[in-house]
Amino acid sequence: MKALAVRPGVAHSAHVAELAPPQLEDIPDDRGVLVRTLKVGVDATDAEINEALYGNAPPGSDFLVLGHEVFGVVEAVGSAVTHVQPGDLCTCTVRRPGSTVYDQIGRNDITSDEVYFERGINLLHGFLTERFVDDAEFIVKVPVGLAHLGVLSEPASVCAKGIEQAYLAQSRLQVWEPKRAFVTGAGQIGLLTAMMLRLRGLDVYVLARTKNPGLKQEIAEAYGAQYVSTEETSLEQLAAEVGRPDLIVEATGNSGIAFRCMEILSLNGALVWTSVTGGNRRVEVPADKINVEWVLGNKLLVGTVNGNRYHFEKGLAALALAEVMYPGVTERILTTPVHGIENYAEVMRLLTEDKTALKVYVEVADL
Repeated sequence: MKALAVRPGVAHSAHVAELAPPQLEDIPDDRGVLVRTLKVGVDATDAEINEALYGNAPPGSDFLVLGHEVFGVVEAVGSAVTHVQPGDLCTCTVRRPGSTVYDQIGRNDITSDEVYFERGINLLHGFLTERFVDDAEFIVKVPVGLAHLGVLSEPASVCAKGIEQAYLAQSRLQVWEPKRAFVTGAGQIGLLTAMMLRLRGLDVYVLARTKNPGLKQEIAEAYGAQYVSTEETSLEQLAAEVGRPDLIVEATGNSGIAFRCMEILSLNGALVWTSVTGGNRRVEVPADKINVEWVLGNKLLVGTVNGNRYHFEKGLAALALAEVMYPGVTERILTTPVHGIENYAEVMRLLTEDKTALKVYVEVADL
């Protein structure tokens, strides 16, 4: 069985690996779900793992199968599985339980174990293969009506979780009604976040380097957000013009911008970091100024990573509502399909060289 894999620690080692076909019996207690992979989204995480910036192979293996954004169809289930049946469309969560109390209550997405297990990222094979099997706990049903957006299930869960975490944390203020939000970055996470914030009624500004006009601007504005090219207007200039944002979701993958966001956040504001940045970038920041403003201004910084099944369900619900509110817009994010696992070189080229590819995904099989 074919899989797209890398050798962690070896830069540019993407290759086609062979895996034994998965079996329901691989999962104990008759809780297995066998899935035929249809599509797998790829992003900067996959590119950075291929560049050997992070990622580790499962124990006993010298390679790691990539892919953490999966959409597939159920082929078989164990006798204890009830929420999905053969023929159902599905996705799958990414992080797996560790040993902490958070893991024991089903919140493995916020485990406090320093060693964590994520499919396609760290210590567990991913989904960029023809079939996979997993415990029913991690399988999330995708409505038939969202089949055309199923490959966005995982990124949508990240956005839903990040927004939810900000609102939950801001309950500390008793009354928090954000009006203005900045979203830095106009990739899949930035645009999906903008959509979800618009569904909440916020005035949303999406900031990215790409100059107007263009597809990113068209999608952002179709959601009712305003698109701002940072080649024309800086983060600081925008804040001076329209006012400081109550909420910022940082989704550029650039740690320098993540720290610049700290300087312009409004009093009582919340900043959500979604980027996982590999490397050794160093930036200078006005540390004293930030420290004083954050202490006196009661500001909040939240880091968010991939979610649990609840966040996947929230993300799918937002995708469904957006199809009603902004019909046909979200599908425009899916710009760049690559057919077949064997075309891995093209996948990596698109991720690292093609600046016009908004969302790259691999078509593994037809429905």
